Amino acid sequence: MLPDVVHLEIGEPDLPTPAHIARAAEEAISSGFTHYTPSSGIIELREAIARKLSRDNDLQYDSETEIAVTSGANVGLSLTMLALVDPGSEVLIPDPGWANYEPLMKLVDATSVRYALKEEDGFRPKAEEMEALVTDRTRAILVNSPNNPTGGVLEKSDLEEISVLAKKKNLYVISDEVYEKLLYDEAQHYSIAEFEGMRGRTVIVNAFSKTYRMTGWRLGYIAAPKPIASAIVRLNSCMNTCSSSISQAAGVAALNGPQNCVEEMVSEFKARRNAFIDGLNDVTGFRCAKPRGAFYAFVNTKAIGTNSFKLCLSLLERAKVATVPGSSFGPNGEGYLRFSYSAPKQQLDEAIRRINSMKSVLGTLPEVRT
Repeated sequence: MLPDVVHLEIGEPDLPTPAHIARAAEEAISSGFTHYTPSSGIIELREAIARKLSRDNDLQYDSETEIAVTSGANVGLSLTMLALVDPGSEVLIPDPGWANYEPLMKLVDATSVRYALKEEDGFRPKAEEMEALVTDRTRAILVNSPNNPTGGVLEKSDLEEISVLAKKKNLYVISDEVYEKLLYDEAQHYSIAEFEGMRGRTVIVNAFSKTYRMTGWRLGYIAAPKPIASAIVRLNSCMNTCSSSISQAAGVAALNGPQNCVEEMVSEFKARRNAFIDGLNDVTGFRCAKPRGAFYAFVNTKAIGTNSFKLCLSLLERAKVATVPGSSFGPNGEGYLRFSYSAPKQQLDEAIRRINSMKSVLGTLPEVRT
């Protein structure tokens, strides 16, 4: 961490892991639960995940054969790509979208084909535009809702249209649902696996990182049809052996324990969002609608007249505020900055104060070294 910098570039909750989850990890250590587990994960955790999917998503998965525990969602996505996507295939990915999606395609020697998420559409895709991108090499569509970096949330109708496209073109859907609990203003989460004919062609990827403030615990999971889940487990055995036994014990406590910790976090982030977005919109050249999910402000800075990388460097050097250039998330992210408001309110307030101190120079930035 750089000194005297307000760090709003990091995408993780600042709040501590809930106490009952941490206690479960301590008890696992004390009891000697510190050895290898099955590559698919301990059955207690897979059963808890199956109950969660039934309770929250109205989806029924076999804990023995259709769920695999992974070391975070990133590993879950990597294993899914290896199991599902052949070299030379194409996968549709969102643009703007999480910066790791593109490297994941390179991992399997596949080509990423970007579908646009536009601000004027609430950063929601249009199925007809997606269909125009499909070729005979297209293998899958990757969806992420709520979205990183935009905070956009897919409506039920959006997912219905994507499901029709997937069935029409015989495509798999990889559904990144790590932000599913971070919703505001009556927004609702739907998993595309819920739609008719989609369970058998969908891989759900989720994690404990955002929902339970467990980023450093590296714990996630996939839910998929048996053949795909089985392939993922075999790959996991070769590449990672298993997820941490201690983290898995904590994951059981997270899913089976009280959920008010999640509700309290979302309430806190909503309050931060409201104040922070208001502050950002007071900055000359900034424009930002309130995101309906996740914990990112995706700020339109096109009126300033410089590219997002230069502006990001200028904010860091002059205001000591760290953010992420929108271009990191794809060509459609150019002209935006991503701020994380999963930071303490006093830091958010200080960031606004510092940025506002630059107000007179935001429109005419001198050259910044690149």
